[in-house]
Amino acid sequence: MTATTPEAVARYPLEWPAGWVRTPSYKRTRGEFRQTKHDLVPTATGVEKKSRTLAVSVLVATQRLERQLELLAATAPVLSTNISLRLDGRPRSDEDPKDPGAAVYFRFKGKATVLACDRYLRVADNIAAIANHIDALRRIERYGVGTIEQALAGYKALPADTAADWRAVFGFARDVRVSVDEVQSAYKERARKAHPDRGGSDDAMAHINRARDYALAELTH
Repeated sequence: MTATTPEAVARYPLEWPAGWVRTPSYKRTRGEFRQTKHDLVPTATGVEKKSRTLAVSVLVATQRLERQLELLAATAPVLSTNISLRLDGRPRSDEDPKDPGAAVYFRFKGKATVLACDRYLRVADNIAAIANHIDALRRIERYGVGTIEQALAGYKALPADTAADWRAVFGFARDVRVSVDEVQSAYKERARKAHPDRGGSDDAMAHINRARDYALAELTH
């Protein structure tokens, strides 16, 4: 299997599709995706059910995405985020990573496909946005103008970019605060080994360069 296949993609940490443009952190916005929670409230005459509207949780957003993928007849789905996993393989709901991006890799009629979103500040909202997007794509066939295959043609799976996990590339622990100077120092050290003129390769150097770009984009915005 290659990195273009859903089966080869890690659920954690986030494997962002290579070539898919990232949203700068300062341009991310609050999502308006909601869920309704029902509470049983004791009253003088018994129990009354009351409803509350809340921001969508990671669990509910993930369940919505799973349902949309099922309705799409997608196979081998893999949701990749920067949230560690529960025992059932879904992302936890009690983490708030700096990089809230989400990418779902799957097969549609045998073709490797990917959808990704990092427009919103919360991982839950980005997952919910992908779910809503799939729902909108499924509606296309209802009008008889186009097909889902045509709509998904532009979302063929690109290789997951392992450089997005820049902490791993430069040897930083996930829970340690890192400065720009430390990134630049680690970059220079690895660039000396990765450079084609010093026994490395163009691909290795490009990987290091992308990792530095990911790091600076996160740390300077």
